Amino acid sequence: MPDVKHFDPDAALETVVRLFWRQGVASTGIQDVVAATGLNRSSLYATFGGKQELYLASLRRYLEQRSQPVFQRLAEDKRGLPAVSEFFAGLIVARCSGEYARWGCMVSNAHAGAENSDPDVRAVLDQHHRELRDAMYAALVAAKAQGQLAPGADPGASADLLALLAYGVNLRSRAGADAATLHRTVATALDSIADRAAT
Repeated sequence: MPDVKHFDPDAALETVVRLFWRQGVASTGIQDVVAATGLNRSSLYATFGGKQELYLASLRRYLEQRSQPVFQRLAEDKRGLPAVSEFFAGLIVARCSGEYARWGCMVSNAHAGAENSDPDVRAVLDQHHRELRDAMYAALVAAKAQGQLAPGADPGASADLLALLAYGVNLRSRAGADAATLHRTVATALDSIADRAAT
């Protein structure tokens, strides 16, 4: 007879996402996963594979369910710089308050950890960065079309800058930076590329 799963793999994976996100992969053992999910090791291994496979599945789920919808909204928003400002405001709120305060971003945390030496993990990190940068670029192209960018400001270079700033917000918030400081830093960055005559 086929093995019948007596648990919801999707719900279990969401629990594991939160575990790896909060604690990091290096600090999370398989026994932590067992305790958090209530599943035994054989069920975990049969469904997801070992710890590395489980981490990779969690990282991909984080990208698909948490990062990509935000990137898509930014890329499709035609307001230009106000959309970018709103993106960062939402990011700072998410990182500094609420249920996930001080957890940082699971992807940014992976950039800073030893797990980024795994080629499969690095592929997810590269995909995340590409999609973040592309969303910023789309918003900045809209900003340029509306005369919001300073003369000479290049949407491509500015998108690179703002993508890196997003990683900085994620990492500094995990380290305890306060929201007001992060808001000031973002405002300074946006002011540096904005056309003051248009504001």
